Order: sequence, then structure tokens, then C-alpha cells
Amino acid sequence: MRLETERLILRTPTLKDADNLVELLDDKNISKFVSSIPYPYRLKDARWFIKNSLEKSRKRKKSDYNFSIELKSEKRIVGGIGLHKIDKFSGTVEIGCWVGREYWKKGIVSEAIVVLLDFAFNKLKLNRVELRAYTENLASNNIAKKFGFKLEGTLKKCVRCKATNKIHDANIYGLLREEWKKYNKKLINQNL
Repeated sequence: MRLETERLILRTPTLKDADNLVELLDDKNISKFVSSIPYPYRLKDARWFIKNSLEKSRKRKKSDYNFSIELKSEKRIVGGIGLHKIDKFSGTVEIGCWVGREYWKKGIVSEAIVVLLDFAFNKLKLNRVELRAYTENLASNNIAKKFGFKLEGTLKKCVRCKATNKIHDANIYGLLREEWKKYNKKLINQNL
């Protein structure tokens, strides 16, 4: 599976990405906000993640889509984004993403989220996308608000981070298909 934007290619990770993943994810400033990423991040972690992603991509009935975010100009991955816990019956999914520290504040997450939300709502025909962010993760909370997600509540002490072993509170944001349609028109008009 492959999705493209002007600057990015979202694609299934391959074993060739393993060293690049280690280079990006062996950074506690990233792993401390993503519950499933261990620290230190080793080659065995990258290989496990890639193999797991490839297995999931081959399944006919998908519950997850994991994408590497490749920056076309550098021909290398700079982050990851995915749809998780797809429930076709209820029409729901969770979204999550990260980018390497040197790529922060360059619009990469925004560009990737737009194409993935479009995929979730228009190709998969889902009704709701949920985003969870640790309460102290200001960047993820801000990105949720930027794309019209509504804060629906805070789950207290609901998730343990592999990198730090700390338990965190998480804000729960939701975005409905009809809200995305309105918001997407606004984004197009603003050239975001």
C-alpha cells in the first residue's frame, strides 16, 4: 500500500528501513510519548516492527495499517503513521504518528495526517477516527486540535510507556466523517 502527497510517500515499511528506524527512534524525546516504542531502540526492535507490519499488510481483513513516512527529497523515512484497531462494523479507528526530531516543525505530520484521514474516511468508509495523546504531549494535542478533532475526555493513568515505564493520563480526541468533510474544505481553501 502506498499513499502520496507533494513531499511524502506513505508506504509499508520494508527491512531496508531497519537501520533508518533505529537512527530515528533511538531517541527518548520520541519514545517517551509513544507507548509502544521501547528505549533504547535496537535493530531487533525495528526488524520485529517491520515483520509485524508486513504480516498485517498481507491480511485480507486488516485491523491495522502501518506506514513509513518517506520524504521524497531525501529518499529516506523520517517518521511513521498508522491506523490501528480498525472496527469496520462500528466504523472506527485510532490514528498515531511520530517523526524524527530533526523533522519536527516542518509540516510533515500535518501533510501525512491529511492523506491518512482522507484514506480512512473516503477509502475505508469509516465514520470516526480517534487520537489519543498523553496530556503532557503538547505537540500531539495541538495537532489534534489543528485538524478539528474534539477533546472528548481524559483517561486517567490508562497507558504505560515502554520507554520510561511511567503510567500516563491520555486525552481522547474524536473526529467524525462529516466534521472531516467540512474541515477538509477549509484546509483546501487555506492550502494546508
